[in-house]
Amino acid sequence: MISLISPSRAQQKLAEHVRARRLALELTQEGLARRSGVSLPSLRKFEQQGAISLEALLKLLMVVGGLENLVKALEPDTTPFSSIDEVLKTETEKTTRKRGSRK
Repeated sequence: MISLISPSRAQQKLAEHVRARRLALELTQEGLARRSGVSLPSLRKFEQQGAISLEALLKLLMVVGGLENLVKALEPDTTPFSSIDEVLKTETEKTTRKRGSRK
């Protein structure tokens, strides 16, 4: 799958979204840092530069919301098969190659 967003841009967008959620909850940076267990300098750096550890991001999302959505977004796609028999059946049903006739 081709990504149309760079990792640095994704970090910036995540920081913007977390900041917007924090403000919507009327939390200060200090309040969010205290509730989440993330240090205030780490939170400030995240909101300014987008840099943060995964653990700290997850802690922030626990407070401002969105942790469940993130986990759900990363779930693997479900396969259309429920058993190995279905996979094998599909393999045998493949069409044979057809060639044009010579004249």
